[in-house]
Amino acid sequence: MKLSTATILATVMTGANAFVAPSTTVPATALRMADAPTPEEEAPEQAAEPIMPPTPPAPQMSQSMPFMERPSALDGSLAGDVGFDPLGFAKSQADLMKFREAEVKHARLAMLAAAGWPISELFDKNIANTLGLQPVVDASDRAPSVLNGGLGKISPVYWIACLAFAAGVEVYGLKRASNTYPDYTPGDLGFDPLGVFPKTEEGKKWFELAEIKNGRLAMIAITAFAFQELVTQVGVVDETPLFFKPFGTVIKEYANSGYIQ
Repeated sequence: MKLSTATILATVMTGANAFVAPSTTVPATALRMADAPTPEEEAPEQAAEPIMPPTPPAPQMSQSMPFMERPSALDGSLAGDVGFDPLGFAKSQADLMKFREAEVKHARLAMLAAAGWPISELFDKNIANTLGLQPVVDASDRAPSVLNGGLGKISPVYWIACLAFAAGVEVYGLKRASNTYPDYTPGDLGFDPLGVFPKTEEGKKWFELAEIKNGRLAMIAITAFAFQELVTQVGVVDETPLFFKPFGTVIKEYANSGYIQ
């Protein structure tokens, strides 16, 4: 009888458990993993880096002569480089640097000459008379030159001084152009006593472009001076006085010569 009662109670308990809802308890380890931040949440939001546009390729045609292809060595990196090399002198970057060095030197000499030529024709006679010397300009106010003649009036001491000065500058320039100055650019002598050369790259490019443009114009001008005086046999200050003399003086000279009635 006792065995039967125990059997009945066990059967009843087992049947009752069948109607109990299953446990929904979540393990502690699972809770800790759920609370932990994901790698995406841990990493702070980083500002997107700006995407720089790619450097545009150099034009295939020459900027100065659109009907011709741009020489390969003229990539536009130098100030004033517009792809003008119709005879193909610069076949490599080394050639280009040599030609630019020569161009800058001639440009600077031409700028000095383009200013000194008319100044000498304007003031040489007055200075010579004041110092009791013989003027070097001729009766037509033409400055001494290879085409005009008159170079024999210049003292040999002057020529020796010019050669010595030019040689010193050349030696110093060659030293700077060597590996001693890795950032050397053609024509950079480090001469800036007034500190006007800009410190920014944009300003440097502007100054370099202005210098080479004015230098090229001066080379054309000084050549024109020489041939103009050869052909007309008159000094440039008298041939085109509007560019070199005060306006009142020009009007007076024109009136005296019959241009103005």
